[in-house]
Amino acid sequence: MLPARILAGAPLALVILSLSGCSFLWSCTDTTAERGEACVRVQIEGTYGQSLGVTAEVVDWSLEPHPQVPSEGDLVHFRFRFDGADEYSDPAVDACAVDKERVALGCQTVYSSQAFGPAADPLTGDDWLAVEHPEQVAGVLFIPNDQSYDRRTCAEDIKDGGGEHPPEPAGRGDQL
Repeated sequence: MLPARILAGAPLALVILSLSGCSFLWSCTDTTAERGEACVRVQIEGTYGQSLGVTAEVVDWSLEPHPQVPSEGDLVHFRFRFDGADEYSDPAVDACAVDKERVALGCQTVYSSQAFGPAADPLTGDDWLAVEHPEQVAGVLFIPNDQSYDRRTCAEDIKDGGGEHPPEPAGRGDQL
């Protein structure tokens, strides 16, 4: 009779263990989104490829010394615009200076909240990219993947982590 009572209580014990986070039944998988095509104007997409309804665009760029550190020589000064972002979302994309073969010479993440431009165009902003060989720069491109939020990995949190993650941020030498 004792084995029947143990068997009857086993499902309840498994439920309690599952709810407490102490279960061997947790399944956690990390995946990484595909990097989207880099362009001057992109529709920002979430980790599952869905459009966020926000457009990011490189308006223009130039090579010039930064006014605060002119001794560093020419940097890539670029202006950008975000359309469709609101005060609650802050999507971010990687901006990369590229050579004529679209190899990244330097990259950094740009957030829509950085686009607070002059009163005439409050959706624009500007930033600077340092590159080793500024004379090789042929343009500045945005990568459409939203980099603003990366959930915890399975290794960090087996219970609540995992899922789809944005691609690794672009870096020098990446073919875009």
